[in-house]
Amino acid sequence: MTFTKTSQKFGQWADSRANTVFGLGFSSEQQLTKFAEKFQEVKEAAKLARDRSQEKIETSSNHSQESGRETPSSTRASSVNGTDDEKASHGGPADAHLKSENDKLKIALAQSSSNVKKWETELQTLRESNARLTSALQESAASIEHWKKQFLACKEENDQLRNKIEELEEQCNEINKEKERNAQLSRRLQELETELQDKELELEELRKQGEIIPQLVSECESVSQKLQAAEKKNKDLEEKVVTLRTEVEESKHRQTNLKTELKNFLDVLDGKIDELHDFRQGLSKLGVDN
Repeated sequence: MTFTKTSQKFGQWADSRANTVFGLGFSSEQQLTKFAEKFQEVKEAAKLARDRSQEKIETSSNHSQESGRETPSSTRASSVNGTDDEKASHGGPADAHLKSENDKLKIALAQSSSNVKKWETELQTLRESNARLTSALQESAASIEHWKKQFLACKEENDQLRNKIEELEEQCNEINKEKERNAQLSRRLQELETELQDKELELEELRKQGEIIPQLVSECESVSQKLQAAEKKNKDLEEKVVTLRTEVEESKHRQTNLKTELKNFLDVLDGKIDELHDFRQGLSKLGVDN
């Protein structure tokens, strides 16, 4: 089994024997580092216990083989000794050797029992390590579910924040438009203030002019009187002009009549002159004839 750190808060637990891979999530990088160190520690402890068990099994196997090789000779010795005992009424040295071999077998059996107890202890340690790893795996799975829920909650909160940002952007656009309108109103207000100042200046000038209004009124009255006199004089002149026009018309009419009478007189005079000329010619002819 191996554990690989994939990011600041996530890792992978791979089991090549079971051909499985688990993804683990943690609330902080410190917890991830602590879990990785604990995993490596348990893995090394399990490997060390496995190596020790293998060494002890090999040692016990070698010892058993040596005991097996010695057993036939002992059996043969016991059978021989038994025969000798039967023949020699149980001799002392053979019994001592057999007792020594039995003591060695007891010691080997005691060592084997001790090794079995140690192996059971190490097996229990391995089981506890596996239980801790299983518990850690379950906690990691629960942590993954917890992080999934937090991720969904964060995603939902992110969507809400995005919608809120869009609303705020719309409000900012409205605020910018309102600022632009306020700027226009400010410019218009400045223009109105300028116009008001101009009007105040004009009003001040009118007030100054109002101070000389009585004098102007007096002058206007004098001018009005003069105007009335001029109008009266003008009226008299107009009447005279009408009279003169009438007289001129009458004079023109008389001149026209005179011209007509003069023309008639000239015509008559021309006739008389012609008659006189004819008369002279007649007289001339008469004088010549005489």
